[in-house]
Amino acid sequence: MNSIALPAPRQALADRLSTLLYTRRGLLLALLLTPPLLWFGVIYLGSLFSLLANSFFSLDDFTGQVVREVGFGNFIEIFTPTNLDVALRSTLMAISVTVACVLIGFPIAYYMARYARGPLKALLYVAVMLPLWSSYLVRLYAWKLLLAKEGAISWVMQSLHLQWLLDALLSIPVLGGNSLSFSPMGTFLVFVYMWLPFMILPIMAAIERIPGSFLEASGDLGASPAQTFRQVSLPLAMPGIAAGSIFTFSLTLGDYIIPQVIGNSTLYIGQVVYRQQGVAGNLPFAAAFSLVPIVIIGVYLWLAKRKGAFDAL
Repeated sequence: MNSIALPAPRQALADRLSTLLYTRRGLLLALLLTPPLLWFGVIYLGSLFSLLANSFFSLDDFTGQVVREVGFGNFIEIFTPTNLDVALRSTLMAISVTVACVLIGFPIAYYMARYARGPLKALLYVAVMLPLWSSYLVRLYAWKLLLAKEGAISWVMQSLHLQWLLDALLSIPVLGGNSLSFSPMGTFLVFVYMWLPFMILPIMAAIERIPGSFLEASGDLGASPAQTFRQVSLPLAMPGIAAGSIFTFSLTLGDYIIPQVIGNSTLYIGQVVYRQQGVAGNLPFAAAFSLVPIVIIGVYLWLAKRKGAFDAL
């Protein structure tokens, strides 16, 4: 039985198109990148420019309507002591969470990359990724129950006769509160739990890319394991640390749900933006204040890029 052949004109057109795309790789790349870049330019950048435009407007206190007249009142208001305090508090929290994630995540990532093998490595992978498979809100409210005054953590501390230690921690000014679920300390703990996987995975990827010959050469030259770690492993793992810190820092800085559920009345950048836009209806000031984390993260990304963070993403 004869096979069915394509019509000659259609086949010739397909051959010419295939030849054109094969010989001009730039054209093929342009065709592949045009849809996502178009979406990025129109939707993402368009939204940012709209946000920037709204930040120059103002709100009429009498009518509650947006006055579309260009001004800089919103940006001046950002530099009031109250708003600067919110920005500083949010930045310090983001830095603290990032540092804690590095201290906790690096040993885990190092063990997974260097020593874990077979089923154990797969188990550790699942353990790291498992929290991400459940709902963000479910995990958050589970932590609220754990950190409550009558929660599991308080019960364990009482059973171990360490309630005095918990009370001492909660009595620390600025960090403490009525309970862990109503304190900046509890907010910090939940932030670390939520974003820790985003630190472990980039560090592990960076450590796995370190050639074993580098470590062998360091040992052959007389370096001790501690010297090899400090002078070889740690510097080569820095891009992974910087890459993970991009996630933990930016996610902490922009989150408003965790401080709203876990913590006291202390405000962070995300909460101020949410309240100004969703409660007060002051969209221009919310737009201006939302530029603060964008600027902070932009500076942070510039610093991280100098450490080679994007090479490990």
